[in-house]
Amino acid sequence: MTPWILPEPMLTTAVDSSELPAGHAAEIKWDGFRAGLSIDAGHVVLRSRNGTQMAPAFPEIVAAAAQLPDASALDGELIVWESGRLAFERLQDRLRRRGAAAARAAEEWPAHFVAFDLLRLSGTSTTGWSYRRRRAALEQVFTDRGLGAPWALCPSTTDPAMVREWLTWTTATGLEGILFKPLDSLYRPGARGGVEEVQAARDDRGPRGRGHGISSGAPDSAPGPVRRGRLPALHRPHHHPLARRRAERRRLPHPRLGPGRASLGWLVVLSGVGQHPTARGRPGRA
Repeated sequence: MTPWILPEPMLTTAVDSSELPAGHAAEIKWDGFRAGLSIDAGHVVLRSRNGTQMAPAFPEIVAAAAQLPDASALDGELIVWESGRLAFERLQDRLRRRGAAAARAAEEWPAHFVAFDLLRLSGTSTTGWSYRRRRAALEQVFTDRGLGAPWALCPSTTDPAMVREWLTWTTATGLEGILFKPLDSLYRPGARGGVEEVQAARDDRGPRGRGHGISSGAPDSAPGPVRRGRLPALHRPHHHPLARRRAERRRLPHPRLGPGRASLGWLVVLSGVGQHPTARGRPGRA
C-alpha cells in the first residue's frame, strides 16, 4: 500500500474588504509557522509550508500527537505566546535547535499547535469534504479526545459582528488578520483563491515589523482576554478545568460564534502556569 503523504497547504488570496461574505466562515490568522501534522502508526510528521521537517525542533508537539486518532492529519499554525503577544522570533530560534537544546527550548518557550483544518481522519482523506463538514469533524476530534495544550482549536464564526470585533484585537497581540473560507469549499492542496485573507492593521510592536494592511484567511481572537495578554482558543470548558476556573474568575465573555455555533463552546485561557505540559512552574509561558 502506498504510504499517505501530507498534501501541500491550501493558499490564500489577499482582499481589501473586511466584510464577511455570505456563505463563508471566518477564522483568525496567527503569526506563526504554518504547519501540517500527521500521525500514522506512531510515526509523526510535522512539516512547514515550504517542506521543512520541524519535528526535531518541537518535541512537545510530536509527543502530544499520540493524543490524536491514528492515521489522521491536521493543518494549522505553530505559535509561541510571550508577554501577551505572539512571539515569532521565539519560533525562529526554536527551529534551529535539536536534541537536548530543543527539549530545553520546549520548557522555556513551549509551542501550541492551533488546528484550523482536518486533512485526514482515521485513515480517510477529508480533503474532498466541504469546509463545513471538515470543521465539524475537527471539533468532534477535540471533544472526543479532550484535547488541551499544546493543542488549540482555532475559533470559527459566521457572525459578521464577531469578525469586526476580532479585527480590533489583532494589533495588541500580533495576530495577522482574518481568513474567510467558503462553507461548501473543498480543501485544494497547493491551490490559491479558495481562501481570502484580510490582514489587520498593526502597530510598531508587530512581531515581524510588517506594515499595515488587510487580509482574510483564518480567524482568531477574543476581546477582554486578548487585551489582557492571554491566549484565546475555542474549547469546551469541561476539557480544561484549570482554564475554566480562571475564566470564571476573570469573567471572560461568552461570545456567540455565529448562527448555530453556540454549541462549539466558549473562549478560554490557554496560557499561564500549568496550562502547557512542558511549562510547569514558568509563569507567563504558554
